[in-house]
Amino acid sequence: MEKILYPLWKPEHLEADEFRERLLNTLAPAILELGVRGLRLSVVDCDVAPAAALRMENARPVMDAMVSVWLDSSVNRAPVEELLAKNCSRLAGYLVTESEPIINTAHPPQPGARTFGMAQVVFLQRPRRLSEQQWLEIWLGSHTQVAIDTQSTFCYRQNVVVRPLTYAAPPFDAIIEENFPPQAMNSQHAFYAAEDDETLAANSRAMLESCSRFIDFDKIDVIPTSEYHLKSVGD
Repeated sequence: MEKILYPLWKPEHLEADEFRERLLNTLAPAILELGVRGLRLSVVDCDVAPAAALRMENARPVMDAMVSVWLDSSVNRAPVEELLAKNCSRLAGYLVTESEPIINTAHPPQPGARTFGMAQVVFLQRPRRLSEQQWLEIWLGSHTQVAIDTQSTFCYRQNVVVRPLTYAAPPFDAIIEENFPPQAMNSQHAFYAAEDDETLAANSRAMLESCSRFIDFDKIDVIPTSEYHLKSVGD
């Protein structure tokens, strides 16, 4: 079984919430009819408007949604991509390997319902100063615990890009999915799990110092989204 991530860009004539409704009510049921193993949607909408200050945009235009699909084989993805193409203006596809350092047991998602809080999607490019092995050792190794210790995430997925699957896909090397409580959308204290200013300063400084080791901040995209689980693997 393989996981594929598809960033999507909405048609210009659709507002964000209209695009969300199209994806939930038209696209998702059609993909589920194909018999995919799993399906999840992350989409920019009005529910994450309070998190606008958290956005970081470098690979413009940034995506408006991301569809996660699990298939027995990525070779058989054409029917999925045909449906995606009918419902967006542009798409990119990436075969990934998924690691889940934090599993969402605090706020388990319900099929078809919006997941509690905010789902932050992050697109990474490996700095050329680091080899792939060095980059992965820093990010997946020592940085992972820093992120867990300094933020209020209740779910954390690390997706390493194996290869792009679509023509002219942006050159991303990894895609992160991390879930935060709703207060984190507009509170730095809530984002960094800090009850006081001293802890906030310490946690934010630790995250910045750790991220600087393996991220070029002019080549990162951070997009707050609403997350919907349509089908979990194993259902």
